[in-house]
Parts: sequence; C-alpha cells; structure tokens
Amino acid sequence: MSNLAVLPIIIPLFAGIILAFFPTKVKLLRALTKIFSISSLLVVAYIAWQVINHGPIILETGNWPAPYGIILVADPLAIILVLTTNIITVACAFFAPHSVTLKQEQHYFYSFMFFLITGVSGAFLTGDLFNLFVFFEVLLMASYALIVLGGDKVQLRESIKYVLINLFSSMLFVTAVAFLYGVVGTVNMAHIAERVQEVDQKGILTTIGLLFFFVFATKAALFPLFYWMPKSYIVPNPVISALFGALLTKVGIYSIIRVFSLIFIYKLDMTHQMFIWIAGLSMIFGILGAFSTNNVKLIIAYNIIPAIGFIIMGIGVFEQDAVSGAVYYLVHDMIIKAVLFLIVGVVAYVAGTSDLRKMGGLIHYYPVLGWLLFVSAFILAGIPPFSGFIAKLLLLKGTLANGEIAITIIALASSLLILYSVMKIFIKGFWGEKNSKYETEKKSTKGLIGPIIFLLTFSVILGIGAEFFYPTIEGISTYLLDPEVYIDAVLKE
Repeated sequence: MSNLAVLPIIIPLFAGIILAFFPTKVKLLRALTKIFSISSLLVVAYIAWQVINHGPIILETGNWPAPYGIILVADPLAIILVLTTNIITVACAFFAPHSVTLKQEQHYFYSFMFFLITGVSGAFLTGDLFNLFVFFEVLLMASYALIVLGGDKVQLRESIKYVLINLFSSMLFVTAVAFLYGVVGTVNMAHIAERVQEVDQKGILTTIGLLFFFVFATKAALFPLFYWMPKSYIVPNPVISALFGALLTKVGIYSIIRVFSLIFIYKLDMTHQMFIWIAGLSMIFGILGAFSTNNVKLIIAYNIIPAIGFIIMGIGVFEQDAVSGAVYYLVHDMIIKAVLFLIVGVVAYVAGTSDLRKMGGLIHYYPVLGWLLFVSAFILAGIPPFSGFIAKLLLLKGTLANGEIAITIIALASSLLILYSVMKIFIKGFWGEKNSKYETEKKSTKGLIGPIIFLLTFSVILGIGAEFFYPTIEGISTYLLDPEVYIDAVLKE
C-alpha cells in the first residue's frame, strides 16, 4: 500500500523518458501523452480516495525508517494538490497538439512537460526539506527548457531574468536547509517540527524560518518579490503559460503552508502577522499591475499575485475557517488560472494580437470563447455560487472572527477589482461592432475549446458541489492546525 505514494512521481518521470525516444514521431507522441496523462490521473484519483478514507500513506524508501531515510508523505493536502495537478495536465495534454508548433513538439515539449509534473508532484509529496529543494530543481530545470522552447528573442530575454532569480532563490534555499540542519540535526520535516517544538522556536530558529519564507515567497511571487513573474509567464506558448500559472507559484505557496503550519508555529505574532500585511500588499499591487496593462495575457498573469495574497492571508490568520478557505482557494485558483491562461491564449490567437486596444467584436465570431471567459471571470472574482465565492467566504469569515478588519476590506475591494480587470477583456475584446478582419480571416478553434470546458467543469463543480467537498477541506485544515497528527504519522510514535 505505501508504494502507492511514489506512483504520482514515477508515472510522469517514466512518461517523459519514454517520449524522449520518439522526438520525430509526432502522432505517437500526442497519443502517448494523452494515454500517460489519463492513466496518471486515474491512479492519483485512486490514491486520493485511499488517503481521504483511510489516512496518510507514508513510504519509507529503501526500508530506511524516518527520520533517517527519504520519506514520501501522501497526506490529504499533498494528494489533493497532486490530483488537481493531474487534472490540469490532462487538459494541457489535449490542448497542446493544437497550440504548440511542430518544431516545439519535436524538441521534446511533451517530455519536458512530464518532467515538470514530476517535479511538482515530488515537491507536494516529499517529507523532507532537502528533497523539497531537489524537486524544486527538477521542476525548474524543466521550466527553463519550456520557457525558451521556440527561441523567440523575447523568450530568451525573459528567460534570463527567470533563470537568474530562481538560481538565486535556490542558493538561498539550500543555505537555509544547511543552517536548519546545523541547528536541529535533521532535514525530515516531522523530525524538525518535533525538535523546534522542544525548544519553543527560540533563538536563531525564527530567523531561519524567515529565510525560508523569503525563498518560498520569491517562488510564489508574493509582494515585493513578484517582479520577475508576469512577463516570464506570458512569453512561452499558452499551454506552457497555463502550466506555469497554475502550478509553479502554487508549489511556493504550498511550501509556505507546509513549513509554517508544521514547523515555525510558535512566534505567530511575528511571522503570521507579517503574512497578513504581505497578503494585503500583494492584493493591492497585483491589482495595480492588472490595471496598468492592455495585454490580455499580462492581465491574467498579474491576477496571480492577489490570488496568492488571498491564500497567504488565510495562513496568516491561522484558524479553522481561514485555513480551510486558504486550502479551498489554492485548489480553486490552480484550476481557474489554467483555464484563463488557455482562454487568453486562444483570444490572442484568433485576434492576432494580445493588445486589447486592437480587439473588438470577437463575440460575433467566437461566442463560445466569449461566454467561457465571462463565466471564468465570475469564478475568479468569487461570484456565488462558484468556487471562488466559497473560498473567499471562508477566508473572510476567518479574518472577521480574528478582528482583522483592514485586510477584510482590502480583500473585498480586491475581489471587485479582479472582476473588473478580467471583464475588461470581455467588454473591450468581445463586445462591439462586427470586425470585417475577423470575418475574412476567421481562425479555427477546433481542439482548443474542449480542454477549456473540461477544466472549467471542475471549477464549476467545486463551487456548486461545495457541500460535498467542504468536509474534506475542513478535515485538511484541522489536520494542518494540529502538527502532532503529521509528526505521529511520519515518525510512528
């Protein structure tokens, strides 16, 4: 049973290696990519069912017991995020053949996509900080290749910034791991939590915790460390942007949730209160970024920042409803960001430009695309009964119960502005008179709409089926607020 925990890592790794042997057999690559992605989703869905109904699955690799060996921990939080990752992968696997060029397909696009998923799944499942660093590097190496795939000048320019920032944060990451190991003598997260608990997070441990936060906040694109992200995420192919926007920053925010709900939880007045202020500033500056541009892709990229702000706000408040809201928002945002990046990718393709000032009247030629954007904007902003509303309701319930009035007002105002920033694309891009240019040069969207509807369906179900999903989310937040459960499960005490 415990070997199940390694399958979400092994399957995409195996898929990436197999696909690398057939770089020119494009039809075979496409077929195998769809088969591998669906197979992985089914396996992960089964593991998720096992974890939610029977508790965490712990794998001690090589039969080395914790804390001495490499441990994989498929707990409810990790497996829900791995499941969401695989749902997005299936949509991208079906979208990609209609989006990426033949040259990109022959230059190992599908292999790099699966290596990216290997790194993301590994980061969610690992039970120690050193292997969290290793899996970060795996996903970053794959993302370096994906961001330059195509070889445009703008891609190369943005990739330099992306690579340098991530290399710097990776160096800080491994330094922080070394410092922590020097103080507590272990890298196993459950064991670290136990050691930190024994000394009540005294002395240098809080400083090391803040260093970890700086590293993860850089990778999560929180204020003021987001400057590298928006343009880097929009230069590759839309399907790559969708994977980046949905997954990469979320690994950073997952790491913050894991480390600051398990290990560094004894100086809440310093660490978690700081999170609330950073959350508010992330919402404000993210919205300002979205309003500062007419590039449809950049509008969506900037909207990642306030979303991360909402999640970190829940961790900052650190009580039942707020943490439930943060977990719900995390899952919701992974799906809806993938949907929106795919939609604006199609919008830019059919309009022949990403500049909103040069669009108008697209609804006459692409009505389905327009209404998909309309519904997605409502889901993103948190209009009832969609998933964004459920997550924000829980978050705001938590902030109000905790007396955090200022951040509550900022969050409510941000929600309205998020809605307007995305509706601006619908109003200016789709509304208006018929444009003869689109009539004579109407482009096919065959194969592009289906994966978007597939993903959007999950987002809608997450909202209208909240009564079904909420007990699981509440169970995860209860689990996060009681570190002893994780420690006991891993160390078997």
